[in-house]
Amino acid sequence: MKSFMLISLFALSVGCSYAQEFNNLPVQTQKPPLHGRHWMAVTGKPLAASAGAQIFTKGGNAVDAACAMLGATCTMWDVLAWGGETQALIYNPKTKKVIAINAMGVAPTGATPEFFKGKGLKYPPALGPLAATTPGTPGGLMTMLAEYGTMSLKDVLAPAMQMAEGYPIEAQTANSIERGKAEIKKWPYSKAVFLTHQGEKREAPDAGEIFVQKDLLATLQKLVETEQQALKKGKTRKEAIYAAYDRFYKGDIAKEYARGCQEQGGLITEQDLANWKVKIEEPMMTTYRGIEVYKLQQWTQGPAMLQTLNILENFDLKSMGYNSTKYIHTLYQAMNLAFADRDFYYGDPAFGPEEPMKGLLSKEYAKERSKSINWEKNDAKAGPGDPYPFEGKQNPYTDLLKSWGNAQAANIRPGNPLREEFLESFTAGTTSVEATDKEGWVVSITPSGGWVPSCIAGHTGIGMSQRMQSFVLDAKENPFNVVEPGKRPRVTLTPSLAMKDGKPFLSFAKQAGDEQDQLLLQFFLNMVEFNMTVQESCEAPSFKTYQMYSSFGNHEKEPGSLMLNDAMPSWTRKELARMGYKLSYDDRTSGPINAIWFDWKHGTFWGGSSNHGEDYGIGW
Repeated sequence: MKSFMLISLFALSVGCSYAQEFNNLPVQTQKPPLHGRHWMAVTGKPLAASAGAQIFTKGGNAVDAACAMLGATCTMWDVLAWGGETQALIYNPKTKKVIAINAMGVAPTGATPEFFKGKGLKYPPALGPLAATTPGTPGGLMTMLAEYGTMSLKDVLAPAMQMAEGYPIEAQTANSIERGKAEIKKWPYSKAVFLTHQGEKREAPDAGEIFVQKDLLATLQKLVETEQQALKKGKTRKEAIYAAYDRFYKGDIAKEYARGCQEQGGLITEQDLANWKVKIEEPMMTTYRGIEVYKLQQWTQGPAMLQTLNILENFDLKSMGYNSTKYIHTLYQAMNLAFADRDFYYGDPAFGPEEPMKGLLSKEYAKERSKSINWEKNDAKAGPGDPYPFEGKQNPYTDLLKSWGNAQAANIRPGNPLREEFLESFTAGTTSVEATDKEGWVVSITPSGGWVPSCIAGHTGIGMSQRMQSFVLDAKENPFNVVEPGKRPRVTLTPSLAMKDGKPFLSFAKQAGDEQDQLLLQFFLNMVEFNMTVQESCEAPSFKTYQMYSSFGNHEKEPGSLMLNDAMPSWTRKELARMGYKLSYDDRTSGPINAIWFDWKHGTFWGGSSNHGEDYGIGW
């Protein structure tokens, strides 16, 4: 016991000194921070950030620029496509309100538990046309532009259209195509687009090769032509953009999309496309030490970060020391409690039963949950709590809660070594888009879906979503997220905005599945508790839990599995191992996170981007 205390105190002192280093001394980051006075654009690829810069230099606002970046990233397949989904938070400086954009597609006609079980599946498939929800990104982009932008669709789509004509493809995407070519060959339209060297040893494009997408270009041209024709007829800017929206979801584009999907075995119908609508919603919000933190509603995992913050507010994290044994243990346990609630209670609020979000996000519930933390060892059996009493209600799912762990017993993996496909389910896909301007508009987007290897819908050039796999087929796993036609799956996609003293404080998001909110949480705490700069916080060593159920593939989890950064000292590793953690290591564990911090003292913006790969930005 004495040695336990000595090691803990030593780890605590080192953690504190590490935090003090960030507090008092400049830290050399691998990427320089971005600085801007007039605007800032940060996203998954520098080329896409350049698309945002083009719009800013033409006088567009942050929404215009974000839409241009979104179009560019989709055209680059970075790691998404035009047929995927878009989730956004927008701060409107005119109303001083944060707005939530729900452009998540829905399950198509015929997508029922019985349909998938009849095919011998435990979950909807991860790839191919049966994995597709209706496309959300085109509608999300056009809605954001129409409602909050200032420019035409023609101007905003110009960079994406230039890229569709041909752009030098990056090694990351080109190599992803080569790795996924066996799957791509199953789908004739994907094969024609992606495999530019069919029959050769390498069938994917080479890095730097001009990659041409004629069908996609034709689809984007149709949208712009429709907008321009509407303007000539005297329609307003907004009406003209919505005319293009209607052509996509109700016109010839929709007809070809549905035909191409069904030809390849998918379920999406023309009526599914016509019935789908973008939703402009109220975001979820909690306060952490006086800072307002905003997330999308419970059809995403976003509220899990808010729940975790509510739990952590009961502890003095700063005194524990940055990445000390106690700090890591506290965050790990708090996250597991919140993610267990996510796994059982979250789903599309447009469908019954009603999720108990008022109870889940209450400070009283968080305080009660915090009492269940075991301070001596990891709780590998942490499960959902009961938020209903905190709404003055009785839980109708008591019996399901009792058997919840048993219902998914086959999904529990033994742990190390972490399988490549299991890790990929937590880290693959998605990008992020962050933008702001001197007028005060702030945009945070986490778009996704349709990543390589993607099934392209007919001659539209559009890769279909793979988000159906985030549904469950059995209410015993989550009664709120059972697949149903017209329903949105509970997704991992989770942009973030924070407000302080009535003004924007942080805009931040990241790619990569289920790990998004746990790493965004640590990024946020790095800045708020340990006074790191935005770039330091983006690069700072983080840790990851795999104790929540994956939202992809076989929905597996590994209780007690903890990935640490290689920089973690040996005494911390030993102490965590003694507490029951199954440890693995990586040299970079923090991202890719993209963020903008608002420096109100100097009236400027700071941009940050993790040192993981190609994510970066530009400011002015």
